[in-house]
Amino acid sequence: MDTRLLLVSHAPTAAMRAGRFPADDPLDDRGRVDILAAQTRLSLPDDATAFVSPAICARETASALGLMATVAAGLADLDYGQWHGRRLADLATEAPQDLATWTRDPEAAPHGGESFSQLVKRVGLWLDAQSGAPDETRNIVGVTHALVIRAAIIHVLGVSPAVFPRIEIAPLSVIELRRSPRGWTWWPASP
Repeated sequence: MDTRLLLVSHAPTAAMRAGRFPADDPLDDRGRVDILAAQTRLSLPDDATAFVSPAICARETASALGLMATVAAGLADLDYGQWHGRRLADLATEAPQDLATWTRDPEAAPHGGESFSQLVKRVGLWLDAQSGAPDETRNIVGVTHALVIRAAIIHVLGVSPAVFPRIEIAPLSVIELRRSPRGWTWWPASP
């Protein structure tokens, strides 16, 4: 059994450009324009099973890419707790120690939501559930969030969640993961 999984980060939102933590924001006109521009470079398999985060921005991205995607709770963004919708700059002024702790300690969740380590575990469970029958080859596309893609890479590589800040995932980026009998591997995304 082989599984090829392409994870696509959703298009940018106004909240991202304003430096705010997400609060289930929709795409704006600029994000929709970015999807149209990206469609020519994104080569998603026609026979793929598609999954999407429950977030509006991810569902709108999947729809704009022509994907009939099933909502998957395992692809949901990090739960930011009390920081949903808050500007990063405001938190840096109001709660600098909490923000510093959160960015340095993968076990910390001063916002009352999910820690990075908890996200890695949740995403890892979703990834490991994507196995097909032993004689089946599957193509899967998942439209999700940058932090979820970071968590997937960390799970696949088996490294500490402390490396989170060293992985950058831009909007409308694609990473490729493959699962074979030897487990998950991270591949360069095919053009």
